[in-house]
Amino acid sequence: MTGSQTSAAFALAAILACAAALAQQPSRPLVLELYTSQGCSSCPPAEALLGELADRTDVLPLAFHVDYWDDLGWRDRFALPAAAQQQRWWAMANGLPGVFTPQLIIDGRRSVVGSDRAAIIAALREPRTTVPVRAELRDGVVQVSVPARSTTEVYDVFAIAYLSRAETVIPRGENAGRTLTEWNIVRSWQRLGVSRGGAAVFTVARNSLPADASRVAIVLQDAGRGGIAGASVVELP
Repeated sequence: MTGSQTSAAFALAAILACAAALAQQPSRPLVLELYTSQGCSSCPPAEALLGELADRTDVLPLAFHVDYWDDLGWRDRFALPAAAQQQRWWAMANGLPGVFTPQLIIDGRRSVVGSDRAAIIAALREPRTTVPVRAELRDGVVQVSVPARSTTEVYDVFAIAYLSRAETVIPRGENAGRTLTEWNIVRSWQRLGVSRGGAAVFTVARNSLPADASRVAIVLQDAGRGGIAGASVVELP
């Protein structure tokens, strides 16, 4: 075997070893945060894309309705001040000059226009950090377990309750005359605590979550810049 053949063989072996290691890693869905508003005429295409992805197991799409459109002709019934605060925090933490709608934050690491299908497809092909998160509903309480890990990154642990689907007739504003169908609408967003590397358990009572929420996502997010490290979904009765 020549030197070039040997180098090629070693390179191929390294690629195969890397692929095997990635295949053995526990999987988690790619988290998509869409910042949107019923008062934004550019948002329905992004909402439609979110709907296409809603049933996939490798994607966790979440629609955060912001409130800064509410004074421009139509008040979004799903708008949350916390959504706008989170959007602005992420932009500041990652050096962006501002926020917009529809803004899609992919896995807490990059920002694109909400209807950018190609960016989502590309992100699905990339390896991603995975901290296993186990969550289950038992006796009216969502119990969350994060195992110990060798690394010491600090993650905020969030419970994000959301409504799977809704329709809204819009009589005023930029979308006047339209009936909007929306998916995975965030209804509440709360921080359960911090994961610092040791095994940890967190809980949230079902009756503390909005009654119209059909699921709750448990998300581990980098406390400094917002990158996603873990995600799990629990069905709510």
